[in-house]
Amino acid sequence: MAAQVPAAQAPFNSSHSVVVGESTYHYLRARPSGEPKGSVLLLHGFPDLPYGWKYQVPLFTSLGYQVIVPEMLGYGYTSSPSELDAFSFKNMSNDLAALLDQILPDEQVILGGHDWGAGLVWRFAIYYPQLFKGIFALTYPFFPPVTEYVDLADQIKDGEVPTLKYQLQLRDPSLDRKLRSEEEIRQLLIATHGGLTPDGKVGFTNEGLIQENFPYLQPGPLLNGTELDYYVSEYQIKGIRGPLTWYRTNKVNFEDELPIAQAGGPKFTIPALFVQATKDPVLVPSLSEGMDKYFDKLTRAEVETGHWATIEDPAAVNKAIKSWIETFE
Repeated sequence: MAAQVPAAQAPFNSSHSVVVGESTYHYLRARPSGEPKGSVLLLHGFPDLPYGWKYQVPLFTSLGYQVIVPEMLGYGYTSSPSELDAFSFKNMSNDLAALLDQILPDEQVILGGHDWGAGLVWRFAIYYPQLFKGIFALTYPFFPPVTEYVDLADQIKDGEVPTLKYQLQLRDPSLDRKLRSEEEIRQLLIATHGGLTPDGKVGFTNEGLIQENFPYLQPGPLLNGTELDYYVSEYQIKGIRGPLTWYRTNKVNFEDELPIAQAGGPKFTIPALFVQATKDPVLVPSLSEGMDKYFDKLTRAEVETGHWATIEDPAAVNKAIKSWIETFE
């Protein structure tokens, strides 16, 4: 059933819910002024919401596309299952494939994502390549499936992915109990969006959350005022456990993807775009080295931003996306 969306959710036109399997997905839709020539599915990351695409949605509608942006599993009005397996890339791909089958049957769409949403883009396209006429990912490069599981703690100990140390903290279930109140969630959002204390201290680094600084953090330019209030209210609906569960699925994803790795890995034949945020302190450019060999038609672009590329420099992000779309429309 469609419903009007509050002003805080502009530029979307309507809000919907659809049941897929055992979960309910809530999504927002934006339509172009005329008959859509196609559709775009956008996936957000952590700790974000569909609203994080606020500057890209008008780009797509101006190009004649309708845009579908779900609240991802665990967020807002979408279900937040207790089972870890439900949050695997494979299971969430199954969910979203069922969602597309219900609302856009027999239509190939453009798929895009940022952060964890971008990580899911790559896997969704492995499992359901026939659903997409193009895929793009912002900040999160393609990591190929592997044939041997190595726990993240061991990878960090061996110096393989030092910028991902924060994930050891976020995957710890005890953190759920430390981020329950409205104020704790507010300060988490401020910390992850670059907020500072009056004397310039941060609340988040690639080492993790610095919770002793939380009480003193002030909102930065990326998320503040009524937008921050809106984000806090959305995270109050189901809490933080579901969003943090995305950090706890490495082993589950490895097991799902082992047959793909044993077969030599995937080969993407559809047009793909990867946008590197050159100043991202976590998803650093070196992490994308070597990914090109898995693609027939990979376009690379760079934006001089930190992690929140979609809102830090939307003009540069939109330019990269528009130029890429024009290559295969």
